[in-house]
Amino acid sequence: MAGSKSETGELDRLRAEYEAEQRAAGQPAPAPRPAAAKPGASAARKPAAQRARGRPRTGARVAAVQALFQGEQTGEPAEVVISQFQRHRLGTRPGDGGFEEGRVPEADVPLFSAIVMQVTRNAGEIDATLSSHLDKDWPLVKLDPVLRALLRAACGELLSGKEPPAKVVINEYLDIAHGFFGGDEPRFANGVLDAMARTLRAEEFSGAPRRRGG
Repeated sequence: MAGSKSETGELDRLRAEYEAEQRAAGQPAPAPRPAAAKPGASAARKPAAQRARGRPRTGARVAAVQALFQGEQTGEPAEVVISQFQRHRLGTRPGDGGFEEGRVPEADVPLFSAIVMQVTRNAGEIDATLSSHLDKDWPLVKLDPVLRALLRAACGELLSGKEPPAKVVINEYLDIAHGFFGGDEPRFANGVLDAMARTLRAEEFSGAPRRRGG
């Protein structure tokens, strides 16, 4: 779905920050995960974190995607990643650079923690659900790791209950996808999210579930 040719500046910044943190801690930076490229050039977009300005629940979801990405890249336990984000990435501090420093100044911290833990505790079910809504040519392992983290976070929310409504979940994560990607990824994410929502929250939709996204 996405490879080095379709990464935006926002993705480069996100990955570079985590690699810098690992070097500062005396640990090797995670090796890039191979992913097949898909046609479609990306353009610079409004960074995902800035889309959360004045929207703390959106901020929580942006941070959750970042945290899930970090957890997969570093192998750190979810509790450790959550603690790191609470101490270093969420909220504002005097003199910090806010969005420009990769922080999420406005975030609903309980929601952020709940999403990360929901995905972690139900990883097998979530990945199986996602895989059943992906085309055979684009299995979960082949997706860009940030896109994979985004879809996992959305699936976790869809599985967690009836709130928020499925259409809110779709719209939120589609908006976040536009902040991270400028190519085909948001359209792909929209198809997968819609298909999952129609399966997991069928009572909120009319018509038969759609089995594949894209």
